[in-house]
Amino acid sequence: MKKLSLRIRLLLLFTGISCLIWICSGLFSWFESREKIDEFFDQYQILLARQLASADWSGLSADSQKATNRIIGGIDNADEEDEAIGFAVFDRAGKMIFHDNENGKDFIFSPRTGSFFNQNVDDEEWRIVWVDSADKNYVIAVGQEMEYRTEVTLDMVEEFLTPWLCGLLILLGAVIYFVGREFSSFRRLAKELEARRPDDLSPLSDKDLPDEIKPLTTAMNDLLRRIDGMIKREKSFISDSAHELRSPLTALKVQLEVLELAEDDAGARRSAAAKMGQGIERCARLVEQLLLLSKLESGLAMTDEAEDVSWPQIVGSLAAEYDEALRAKKQILKTDVTARAPVNKGNSVLLAAMLRNLLDNAVKYSPEGATVAVRISADEIEVHNSGVKIADRHLRHLSERFFRPAGQKENGSGLGLSIVGKIAALHGCKMEFDNSGDGFSVIICKE
Repeated sequence: MKKLSLRIRLLLLFTGISCLIWICSGLFSWFESREKIDEFFDQYQILLARQLASADWSGLSADSQKATNRIIGGIDNADEEDEAIGFAVFDRAGKMIFHDNENGKDFIFSPRTGSFFNQNVDDEEWRIVWVDSADKNYVIAVGQEMEYRTEVTLDMVEEFLTPWLCGLLILLGAVIYFVGREFSSFRRLAKELEARRPDDLSPLSDKDLPDEIKPLTTAMNDLLRRIDGMIKREKSFISDSAHELRSPLTALKVQLEVLELAEDDAGARRSAAAKMGQGIERCARLVEQLLLLSKLESGLAMTDEAEDVSWPQIVGSLAAEYDEALRAKKQILKTDVTARAPVNKGNSVLLAAMLRNLLDNAVKYSPEGATVAVRISADEIEVHNSGVKIADRHLRHLSERFFRPAGQKENGSGLGLSIVGKIAALHGCKMEFDNSGDGFSVIICKE
């Protein structure tokens, strides 16, 4: 089943609540009005019964009823049926001696007095009060048809609720008009989005929009801004990746041609094969770094739940991994790892990759016999390599993708420090560089 639109649901909700309130008001008015009308007519019956009870009925002749009927009949409109009230006078034996010549003549005698009783009179329910006359020789009955009270109550409630109903209909019409007019902002916004080109990620205008919609447009503009930034990063990433992969692939192609030409020269073939192996290793390393950087920039590399990080275990594993490279360059690795670090909960795989990139750069770009130091304390993570420094003009560019200072002899992708910076940022840290002392240091500390 298709879900109704928000506009229709709001109108139905408003209409339903308004009708419910109107019905409740009607019921409340009915019960209140009926109670007041019953009180009013009961008092009226008691007053009339009191007047009749104080009269002297002992001297009433047989012709008194006929004479009274002629007198009343001579009054204008007196012949119209009156269902509002009726009365009758009975003697103690239950004989009716006088009545109103309309309704009271059908009353049935009741010896009980001093209270109201509901009786059926000509198949209609009447409310009758029975009282004794002042001399206790007669019984007075004054009654009223209950249907008349109901009609009066309905008339009162109708007069009360009709203006309410008219006002409700006018209000409903106004609500339909104004809700439709306010929702036109949504339609205008939808049309603006439909008319846009796929590459148009400019902010949406919130001019003339209601304040309730502006948070939505603000969120959409923020999303468009992030999408635009992501697309620009992806374009730049693809362009830079293609440029960086071109060089090793070209070198591989050249070595393949050398390998094909050196059919009888075993030394040349071995040299070309060795260089091809190095080129393939460089390509593999570059692709690995590119994939990791892509995940970091897209936010896919961070796990939802942080885990405890064992820095001694990470440092020990990396020391074993780079032992051969250190011995090949006669370098010394010093480690100083405490139990606490700037990051104690996070993604262990990413943090290990961060430290691996720092250690890889330190070993690769330090001269033979240099000392590489890894120090982890509660305040910072530092990787220091002696015997080498970076020119101050290059320091601010070191975290840029594919940046490599001029004059580098070692192979590299220029992505390592960019990856380190992004992993640090994901864990609430920042990356700093220090050229003081006998070498160069990269420091990871809390922001």
